[in-house]
Amino acid sequence: MPSRRIPSNHLPKVLRLVRTARGLTQEDFGVVSSRTYMSGLERGIKNPTLKKVDEIASVMEVHPLTLLTLAYAESTELKDVRELLQVVQQQVVDLRKQGV
Repeated sequence: MPSRRIPSNHLPKVLRLVRTARGLTQEDFGVVSSRTYMSGLERGIKNPTLKKVDEIASVMEVHPLTLLTLAYAESTELKDVRELLQVVQQQVVDLRKQGV
């Protein structure tokens, strides 16, 4: 059964935390975006496309799903990442059975 989502966007916080944990500055993302854009993402002013999440994750050397998983783990009742990933895995299996 899907968890109830708490209406909050934690992606900006996750982007900032992962960036700093990796020892990166906003300027280090110049290959994929401007410092101003990164600042806007981290402040929640801008919303990235999936392509941009992929590019940012590449600079951070993490899988894009890592960023999204961390963000959703913060914004759902499923704080345990393993539990959240089990829900996602089951939904993928169910959807694949339906031909997706």
